[in-house]
Amino acid sequence: MLPYWRLSGFYFCYFALLGGVAPFLSLYFHYLGFSAARIGELVAIPLLMRCLAPNLWGWLGDRSGRRLLIVRLGALLTALSFSAILWRQDYLWLALVMALHSFFWHAILPQFETITLAHLGAQSARYSQVRLWGSVGFILAVVLLGMLLEHYSLAAYPPAMLGIMCGIFVCSLLVPPVPTGSAPGAGGSLAGFVHQLRQPGVSVFFLSAALMQLSHGPYYTFLTLHLEALGYARGWIGALWALGVIAEIVLFLLMARLLARFSLKQLLVASFVLAALRWLLLGWLAADLPLLLSAQLLHAATFGCFHVTAVHLVQRSFGSEHQGQGQALYATLSGCGGALGALYAGYSWNSLGAGWTFTLASLAAAAAALLLWRRLPARV
Repeated sequence: MLPYWRLSGFYFCYFALLGGVAPFLSLYFHYLGFSAARIGELVAIPLLMRCLAPNLWGWLGDRSGRRLLIVRLGALLTALSFSAILWRQDYLWLALVMALHSFFWHAILPQFETITLAHLGAQSARYSQVRLWGSVGFILAVVLLGMLLEHYSLAAYPPAMLGIMCGIFVCSLLVPPVPTGSAPGAGGSLAGFVHQLRQPGVSVFFLSAALMQLSHGPYYTFLTLHLEALGYARGWIGALWALGVIAEIVLFLLMARLLARFSLKQLLVASFVLAALRWLLLGWLAADLPLLLSAQLLHAATFGCFHVTAVHLVQRSFGSEHQGQGQALYATLSGCGGALGALYAGYSWNSLGAGWTFTLASLAAAAAALLLWRRLPARV
């Protein structure tokens, strides 16, 4: 029997943490007095760890088959290492905290995606129905943290984040092991993994995943500060973040139908084209509320549609013995792109301004759309 609510509960808490990071982490660093360049560097560190950690943990998961243990250990060590932020807030100490806790945090999701897909088995089209609870957690975290920080100031941010991390660990303890016979195989060879990686279109997809996250760099790092500079109140900003994720939830509910009607290639290309449009709207026209609302609704495509399609493509491209490594490579290259996006946004924000910073993001998304259209096989 599918442990729907226990899987969903884990996604709820995991993405509630992301709901605390995406809108508020750069705001917290700004509250501590750091410059835009320093904020970009600190935000990039967890993304750089995402370039390193998932492959190591993915290899361990595939070799040992003990993915649930890795998830639980990663959740516990994430909370323990992040607690160090309560003692000091200077730049070097914060950089160390960002690196250490994110090394363990990024161990979790690729392994849990593999566990979820193994539980789903032949019902893999229901993945989006499980994953949507992560989006619900994201929304609640954005709204409730916004209210908390409005009332108590940003000094309350680290304890609140630590509480969410403890929730992730508790939820990991409630998830049951994958039934024998459903679990992905262990011990796949490196040669076999490389062979699957060389299938037509697979490397093109992974490059596009990096470009998608690179294009999100200004969005996740500076959207809150951008909207504050345009005169939006923090309550409105929290609502705008939530709107994007509500659109994502609606997309998740419709995703099974979209997967049945369109190819993965069509869905990926559409996601990138809409991403290119979205970044132009945010960079140049965010002062116009109707256009800003439209841009946030496009989050359904730039994250929701892209992510679900990507998970399905990775599952289809790699055999059972390499599922953990395949999902980890997706997370790793996404992290590399996200880190580069945060870094370039940090350095270009003051020199080029918001408009041109988001325009560079739009160009990255458009380049990926063209690459996928020309190089991804039509049968995908």
